[in-house]
Amino acid sequence: MTTKKILVTGGAGYIGSHTCVALLQAGYEVLVLDNFSNSKAESLRRVETISGKKVPLVQADVRDREALRDVFRQHSIAGVIHFAGLKAVGESVAEPLKYYDNNVSGSVALAQVMAEFGVQVLVFSSSATVYGDPAQLPIREDFPLSATNPYGGSKLMVEQIYGDLAASDATWQIALLRYFNPVGAHSSGTIGEDPNGLPNNLMPFVSQVAVGRREFLNVWGDDYATIDGTGVRDYIHVMDLAEGHVRALAWLQNQSGAHVFNLGTGRGFSVLEMVKAFELASNKPVPYRISPRRPGDVAAVYADASKAERELGWKAVRDINAMCQDAWHWQKQNPVGYPD
Repeated sequence: MTTKKILVTGGAGYIGSHTCVALLQAGYEVLVLDNFSNSKAESLRRVETISGKKVPLVQADVRDREALRDVFRQHSIAGVIHFAGLKAVGESVAEPLKYYDNNVSGSVALAQVMAEFGVQVLVFSSSATVYGDPAQLPIREDFPLSATNPYGGSKLMVEQIYGDLAASDATWQIALLRYFNPVGAHSSGTIGEDPNGLPNNLMPFVSQVAVGRREFLNVWGDDYATIDGTGVRDYIHVMDLAEGHVRALAWLQNQSGAHVFNLGTGRGFSVLEMVKAFELASNKPVPYRISPRRPGDVAAVYADASKAERELGWKAVRDINAMCQDAWHWQKQNPVGYPD
């Protein structure tokens, strides 16, 4: 690799912005492409503050092949980390075509333009939703795949497309990273999760209750076969996740084909365990109400992440306390998220 410039699609988003920090700290240059449909440019200004390095930005949609061609013409790109995509499960059920168009068509356009310019190192942001409702735990990479909603379906389709691409042409070097539940923020509190509207995920909802933006947390179901009846998930600190992308990128230099990795901690926490940990970290009460189960929710999901440790030399190191402390640090400093 002569140059170390990495194109980060969706780089202004939650996981993208934290990964930009990790890449810059590891000595890479980054170039971000983002259409700001679910992110703000302020996050990149703050990445520059944290890293002390410039983060050039192209405001464009990943489906726009001409915009992508301009990027590859004007920059010597060594590899791509592909985050750009829509990610709300409920919205995907209501608007499936929007999700398939954005997530699948965008991923195809990106790979086609990469191929035109001979750039074949690609790290794809996938999801544990591709496992559907797993028959057993912990979840290994070789488990059967299925999707219970169009969001998960779009991730599964892109994995299939990239797998087929790598099988057709051995010069592709692709990592498909299946995330479990990213939470937390950069320890500085400068960047963090800033969802549009009502949060879809537990941690930003808990944070917003603690900071006084919302009255209470809805806990969906307390009759699952878990430690306290509430759903169990594998929560992973967003900086551990970001560092996983940097490890995957470095590892791909000596590989060919498409390779799948779970990125999780390997253990699950229930909703109420997370609420208690957050109350401890923030010294704030988090009132909650038990509501009926949501359709499609499963009792417990957590990863077997041993393959990533064995092959990438990567392991999640930040615990539940760090996740909650860093999430609270971000929320306290930014009670309404990034300014518009």
